[in-house]
Amino acid sequence: MGPWPGDDPLEATRIIRGELGNPHLPFLAELPDRGVGSDALGRTASLLVELAVDVQPHGWRLVDRPGKDMRRAASALSTDLHVLADVAGAEDISAAELKVQLVGPLSLAAGLYLHNGERALLDHGARRDLAASLAAGVGSYLTRAAAAVPGTRLVVQVDEPAIAAVLAGTIPTGSGYRTLRSVAATEARESWRLVLDALRAAGANEVVVSFPEIEAPIELALSAGADGVALPLKALTNRQWEQVAGAVEAGKQFWAGALDVPAGGPLPKVAHCVDSVWRPWRQLGLPPSLLRAIRVTPAAGLAGHTPAQATAVLHRLTQVADGLNQQALG
Repeated sequence: MGPWPGDDPLEATRIIRGELGNPHLPFLAELPDRGVGSDALGRTASLLVELAVDVQPHGWRLVDRPGKDMRRAASALSTDLHVLADVAGAEDISAAELKVQLVGPLSLAAGLYLHNGERALLDHGARRDLAASLAAGVGSYLTRAAAAVPGTRLVVQVDEPAIAAVLAGTIPTGSGYRTLRSVAATEARESWRLVLDALRAAGANEVVVSFPEIEAPIELALSAGADGVALPLKALTNRQWEQVAGAVEAGKQFWAGALDVPAGGPLPKVAHCVDSVWRPWRQLGLPPSLLRAIRVTPAAGLAGHTPAQATAVLHRLTQVADGLNQQALG
């Protein structure tokens, strides 16, 4: 899903592209262990145009001009893209696709702070400016990613980890005595549409919005133009499965977080992971042929694992994909 253990982008890139060659989907790793600027929020904030951020004790804050924290985030991303170019350039056969990821506009507004210590989510104008700034900045990101692996098909994952709290109005204010007003579904849809349109204009072939399973607004994201959604399977309700089924039948993608591995815990068995997808699939009356709409993923990022454990997770994912392919073929 993006986060990867360790602080060596060369090792991470070699492992990921080695495990996830064709027909799988290698990704550009995020390495939060490197520190400030290598976390998902800081990396995405470094893409903003005409908005700047720095780090304060309470987190990333919007400021008047770029400082060392924003430069550090931008530098780490540039390093990762250069490493990707070197590794991909040395491959005999490069994977046909590459996934990059970024934090979506609503979770970005929930994670960034204003000068007064409140979250940017509090202010409608700040939310609007952040979405516009992110939309303006994704073009350069995708251009550099495409240049690193020429001819690749670009897939973008837009992460919205805070979406349930944003839409429900349960995020606390700076004082902690009240909560921020909920964001209307119509505004959320338009924010996503703005960023998704910019990603496609910049060359994205597929854009999927990633949610936690709790209160995931599946239909809202699809109505904003997403090509699909990514969800962990461990707590999906029957209603959510029905929404997934409707999306798949309409030609959308479903990234199924079928591999739930606690840090340091044992890998789940292949048969169990396959069954976590195949059993509800059959119960919904979906034909095996539609399994082609699925990608299998970990239920969460892998930064809490060791590099060896994370590598084992990727290998197990390819086994789960093979198991689902066998179901699709009957």
